[in-house]
Amino acid sequence: MLPVPGGTFTMGATAGGQEDERPAHPVTLAAFFLDRTEVTNAAYDACVHAHACEPNAHALASVTHAGDDARFHRPAQPVNGVTWFDATAYCTWRGARLPTEAEFERSIRDDDGRRYPWGNDPPTPERTAFGRMLATGSTDDVGAHPSGKGPYGQDDLAGNLWEWTADDYDPYAYRRATAPAGKPGTCDEILATQDELRRAHADGFTGSNPIPRECERVLRGGAFNYDADGLRSTNRVHHPAKFRLLMAGFRCAKDAPAR
Repeated sequence: MLPVPGGTFTMGATAGGQEDERPAHPVTLAAFFLDRTEVTNAAYDACVHAHACEPNAHALASVTHAGDDARFHRPAQPVNGVTWFDATAYCTWRGARLPTEAEFERSIRDDDGRRYPWGNDPPTPERTAFGRMLATGSTDDVGAHPSGKGPYGQDDLAGNLWEWTADDYDPYAYRRATAPAGKPGTCDEILATQDELRRAHADGFTGSNPIPRECERVLRGGAFNYDADGLRSTNRVHHPAKFRLLMAGFRCAKDAPAR
């Protein structure tokens, strides 16, 4: 793990993206540690062999008619096909936890509010894995793009795989009284927000996915099958915690020791 300093940074966007990415607002976080890379197949398999984790979905590509499964199975590739619960169990096994949504964005944006981990220049194949076909493309081994590192040394914070975070997905997270601490509303508040958005016929507010009907979880970072704009630091994706996705993995975080 590598340290990410505490402090105040700008989370969200003033324009562009989806409505759930707005408004830009200051968030203050304590220091924390974040894995340098996404959790690999080899690392996750160790947890499975220790009987602390459930196996990931090894045949997810073929089951979803997305091509050959073997292209995701190298030991140094990031593990995919894991639920939010699987990711949580793995991090707990390591004495860690999933990062919050605000922590993930902090690890990308630094104090300068950059659009991507490496700065404001657009993604390139040298910086990350993106823009590939779901049926024929795949992830790269973790850490294969040193020029795409984030400001605190983490690899693959944009591209390769979407990453589960600890938080419930709250469409109104940035409007709430808890926004300056980077915290979403309660599940009851989130469900009420979803109902409000449906009554207003606000499809698209929560992105291309439908307005949820349960408290889903946030994923961040973009994936190998997304275009350049989908890798922006403010992009928020959400899915039910039980989903196993071909394009989703995770990394772990940990609180910094109190001084």
